[in-house]
Amino acid sequence: MSEMLDGAIRRVVVIGNGFAGAENQSIGLVRALGLSNRFSLYRVTRPQGGINRWFKWLPVSIHKKLDSVVRRICGNSRFQSLNSNIGNGISNVLEADAHSIALMARETFYKDGPLLVVASGRDTISVATSIKRLASENVFLVQIQHPRFLLNRFDLVITPRHDYYPLTPHAQQQLPWFLRRWVTPWEPPGRNVVLTVGALHQADSAALRVAASAWHHELATLPKPLLVVNIGGPTGNCPYGVDLAKNLVVMLQNVLWSCGTIRISFSRRTPEKISKILIKEFSTNPKVQIWDGEGPNPHMGHLAWADAFVITADSVSMLSEACSTGKPVYVIGAELCTWKFADFQNSLQKQGVARPFTGMENISESWCYPPLNDTAEAATQVTAALAQRGWTIRAQ
Repeated sequence: MSEMLDGAIRRVVVIGNGFAGAENQSIGLVRALGLSNRFSLYRVTRPQGGINRWFKWLPVSIHKKLDSVVRRICGNSRFQSLNSNIGNGISNVLEADAHSIALMARETFYKDGPLLVVASGRDTISVATSIKRLASENVFLVQIQHPRFLLNRFDLVITPRHDYYPLTPHAQQQLPWFLRRWVTPWEPPGRNVVLTVGALHQADSAALRVAASAWHHELATLPKPLLVVNIGGPTGNCPYGVDLAKNLVVMLQNVLWSCGTIRISFSRRTPEKISKILIKEFSTNPKVQIWDGEGPNPHMGHLAWADAFVITADSVSMLSEACSTGKPVYVIGAELCTWKFADFQNSLQKQGVARPFTGMENISESWCYPPLNDTAEAATQVTAALAQRGWTIRAQ
């Protein structure tokens, strides 16, 4: 019986929302805890297609009820395919059911020990907190990304420091008083809040060693230095368009002399009008290679083999990953960012982990900085919080 009551966590339930940016953060934390082979992934999914795109601002539970009413009124046949591509085409994961997961945690507690639940994203909050409420003595709940209010529902909240930008005097001046209550967060961070610089991710040293081996044949023999250019897509707080793409073309042309190879990658969010400009300019240049979206995604290989990066300012995830490598990271479009995303860009530059891309750089001249280590540091905080409860991590 003592072996069964040793308080060792041997298994994890990850609550995802079907979006890689959120789920990678949870899985990255699980990896850092040494439990990458001991987790199960469940998803909270929203109805998709048709008029559902107008209801994404609703809590997911209300959205589902509304979708059910619409189906009954209009007939299921018109909505038959709406949920077939939930979560960016990934639909082979069980739907997260709080009652079932909580029951499992309670019934297996004496045999398998406590259950660690890790969730990320707004849509996962309701399910994750319900699991905690239904099995509070058997579960340790970690919520990644700021849940905005009632933080005492979670054992630990892990969120970037810029999520607290709305509480700064400068941000308060930008907000009408009647909106302040609806902007993350409602109160200063408490003892159960872990602040990071950027986003958590899976690009740890072990993953990069695997990627270096997997992409050795394609990337190791390229002329050096290798400059990787990652293009995301404009957002409400980091808006840009064809002007930025045209500026980037000129800047890359100016640094091309100092590069052995340039590899350009676009994300699924990259507008075609932006990608077309770079493809038209560089598709015939022998020193430039452009990933067209076909075949395996080279992202992890790029992180492993690049000598330097140029990344658009919109993606906290891509910047966080690149800044964890210790290699030079140049950002384009940071001056266009507003609100807490501008605060994030400022923090990267103040810490010396990223610099604005000007087109005047010599890519062959490297520079160093203490790499971001958010994921490992967050895992250390999780372990410490578990210890306060008398629980430990047992990876084997």
